[in-house]
Amino acid sequence: MTSSSLAASHTASAQTDRFVHDRLPAPEQLPKMAYPLPELQIPAQANLVDSLFAKATRQGYADRPLLRSDRITLSYADALERVNRIAQVLTEDFRLVPGNRVLLRGGNSIEMALAWLGVVQAGLIAVATMPLLRAKELGEIIDKAQPVLALCDASLLAELQIAQTPGTTLRAIVPFNLTDIPGSLEALSAQKDGNFTPCPVSSDDIALMAFTSGTTGRPKAAVHSHRDVLAACEAWPRHVLKASPQDIVIGSPPLAFTFGLGGLLIFPMWAGASVYYPSIAYTPEAMIRLIAQVGATICYTAPTLYRQMAPLAKLNGVPGLRLCVSAGESLPDATRQLWKEATGIEMIDGIGATEMFHIFISSEGSGVRRGAIGKVVPGYAAKVVDENGAEVAHGTVGSLAVIGPTGCRYLDDVRQGNYVKNGWNYPGDAFMEDADGYFYYQARADDMIITAGYNVAGPEVEDALLNHPAVAECAVIGALDDARGMIVKAFVVLKPDRLGNDDMIKTLQDHVKARLAPFKYPRQIVFSDTLPRTETGKLQRFKLRQP
Repeated sequence: MTSSSLAASHTASAQTDRFVHDRLPAPEQLPKMAYPLPELQIPAQANLVDSLFAKATRQGYADRPLLRSDRITLSYADALERVNRIAQVLTEDFRLVPGNRVLLRGGNSIEMALAWLGVVQAGLIAVATMPLLRAKELGEIIDKAQPVLALCDASLLAELQIAQTPGTTLRAIVPFNLTDIPGSLEALSAQKDGNFTPCPVSSDDIALMAFTSGTTGRPKAAVHSHRDVLAACEAWPRHVLKASPQDIVIGSPPLAFTFGLGGLLIFPMWAGASVYYPSIAYTPEAMIRLIAQVGATICYTAPTLYRQMAPLAKLNGVPGLRLCVSAGESLPDATRQLWKEATGIEMIDGIGATEMFHIFISSEGSGVRRGAIGKVVPGYAAKVVDENGAEVAHGTVGSLAVIGPTGCRYLDDVRQGNYVKNGWNYPGDAFMEDADGYFYYQARADDMIITAGYNVAGPEVEDALLNHPAVAECAVIGALDDARGMIVKAFVVLKPDRLGNDDMIKTLQDHVKARLAPFKYPRQIVFSDTLPRTETGKLQRFKLRQP
């Protein structure tokens, strides 16, 4: 079935609250959706959560572990009962109707995962938020998404209560992670019997609204349907990750971030695997220790943490670990090789986007080519184009354009036209494709540095700097310059025993000159204690550009 014939398979929407549906982009601004593989043919009526639990039951996984912590382990059957109880609370106690938005606020925990699943099982729209957001940021999300209810970890109530100003749509805040406390989600759920019929949504009804992580400033709200997420399960997880029911997954990306939602909840459920949520904050030391303690076999985290974990992994070992996924920001080859040397594991790199839900270019194992992110994930198509949208020759740098079973739909945002052009999604990245179909990340499209007529990709310079033993982290941007238009400027975090002075600047400049064309060396180097990052670990280069 093609994208055009699939349009005829729609069924009536069950979401009587039309707030989100009415604010989707105009038809001419929508991405073209492609479903070229048999496994991407999602039924016209499909509830994402019901489908995942039904698959687990059908394949005999009901009694296998799904959600793990240091306090409790829930099987698929246990989790389903709790999810249904939460759905009962939402629909019976609070009278929510399909299409209502529910704001979720919490770190990665079993309770947060159950809350998210309960919301979507009931035909409501999950609006998960990062735990570190403050009242002002939460207020902006509330104003945009218009949630009617919030489910909030008890430890994070204060900022949300400040954001719940008079006149907002937010009628109530229900705390969770408060066992046996009257009015908590746990206490309310305990009064239910778990007999709940999943909302019979159309697969094109909305499952979630994901706010972008803000690497370029003001976040946008990306909308994804039940079909989108189910199709995503049949793309990268099936063809690249290939997790099994025996896998135990661990990782740092927040469930409020689609990288974390997919990797640490949805994709393990699709595979019949289980996920471990720790009660402690992830540090490099804690993650290495937990991998061994819980027998983790799959790990998701950002390149920066892998780099910090590498010496500890080499010292202590990571028994049982077999797959390591890096995404969220570009993976320097220096970090990939450092991790491989420490563990023997070839990291799975990938590029995805909140707007596309998850990863669409990636390779694993023997398919990895050094320096490349990988090939297009089956189910997607990608090309490198010029400013007019025409595909460029292999080896030429241009803008990445992607099409597949997921696509960008912003909620009521004029920036939709910047992301979707002629049906293709433009994630905003500069890439080069070789003759074998491997894609090489260059930079964010607006991060390409043009200095004295030469094009310089910041990540290439960063990779060279990271190969110096004194450098812990770095970021490279273009800085305005009267003589050259722009110059390459590096912000460097040194390792604790290294001194940032003029001698170190010259050492690092010479180091880059010896590895790259001389015009690419950083003419300015600034030493810093930290680099600005989002909660998901992405580098915020726009902050480095601010005077």
